Amino acid sequence: MGETAEYRIMIVDDHDMVRTGLKTYLMLEPKFEVCAEAGSGEEALKALETLEPDRLPHIILMDLMMPGMDGVETTRAVLARWPGIRIVMLTSFLEDDKVVAAVEAGATSYVLKTVSAEELIYALNGAVRGMPVMTSDVSQALTRGLRQRNAQEADEGLTEREKEVLLLIAEGRSNKEIADELHISIKTVKTHVSNLLMKCELEDRTQLAVYAHRKGLVKPAGR
Repeated sequence: MGETAEYRIMIVDDHDMVRTGLKTYLMLEPKFEVCAEAGSGEEALKALETLEPDRLPHIILMDLMMPGMDGVETTRAVLARWPGIRIVMLTSFLEDDKVVAAVEAGATSYVLKTVSAEELIYALNGAVRGMPVMTSDVSQALTRGLRQRNAQEADEGLTEREKEVLLLIAEGRSNKEIADELHISIKTVKTHVSNLLMKCELEDRTQLAVYAHRKGLVKPAGR
């Protein structure tokens, strides 16, 4: 198979059985050859260092969660040194922030370990062409993760005083109560509210209150 294979693949996963299973999958497609494997990110980098340039993998199947260097950190390190290698992140986890981190690190695709052999081959064929392949649930997780991060970054433009006013709005305080609490004028409170609405791109106090809860600024009752 090594003489006729068009594309070389490296498998990086800390579980021996997973690597064995992936190699079995890849035997179904003669165009792919497993040229190397590693049980950790550190081991993967060392293995790549020993390979001749013409024997480097075209694609790395990268496990996301590994002891030491995880898949995201390893992806960054690999692409910094060998930018032509394509990374297909393979994982059992579908956490929004993990999907975002993997894509931002440079992974071409993010694939769950529950995919079929045919779906895996499809993702690898896509990676060869530089085409991202993601199932609908992964795409949705990426979208949610980006929105959540954007929302988290949105409050970086708020002053400490504006955050205090926002928290009091979330607690249902009136402008007068906020003014009394913070020892400022009602006119100043109104200015802060207007600034909050503009910066957060919201329309009313109710939306500001919901925003504060979503941001985790409001502590649950009893805490």
